[in-house]
Amino acid sequence: MTQQPADRSGNAALAAERDEAATELAGVEGQVSTRAAVEGGVVVGHDGSDCAQEALQWAATLAERASWPLHVVRGWRIATAPQPPSWELGYVPPIGEYEQAVQADLEADVRAALGAERAGQVTCHVVHAAPVRSLIEAAQHADLLVVGARGRGGFAGLLLGSVSDQVTRHAPCPVTVVRSQNKA
Repeated sequence: MTQQPADRSGNAALAAERDEAATELAGVEGQVSTRAAVEGGVVVGHDGSDCAQEALQWAATLAERASWPLHVVRGWRIATAPQPPSWELGYVPPIGEYEQAVQADLEADVRAALGAERAGQVTCHVVHAAPVRSLIEAAQHADLLVVGARGRGGFAGLLLGSVSDQVTRHAPCPVTVVRSQNKA
């Protein structure tokens, strides 16, 4: 079986992201979470975008109907993390404080999308890793991986964002891509 050129470029992109993530992760193992351990249920990727909120709502409804646990995963890097409360000019807080800020941000997004009661049934994971890597690893033992079609970056006219494109190619479980209802 021969590999198509598009597959090679997709694998090259994934390999480049893994290399970049490995470089950033050097020295932080044990200080922050670098993997989301999920045993069954629905994993939904969330980057804080409107499309991610819609994917989360869709995944929550499915998880409730199927009586599956719902896991929300946010991959992050220092460059994408919100500033911790202790941040000030000239002081860089410890990486654990960045992780706490990402966790608080994700939990607030989940409450906004689902309401406080439904959000209490959700497990939120923040993973110091590239989004594609964090989702594919979290999905190793999941029943379904859900992502939004578009995230925060890129070009609005594309059908799929880079993360949704890569997870549909490399996920170890079925993937659902939720298209946004907003025509922005």
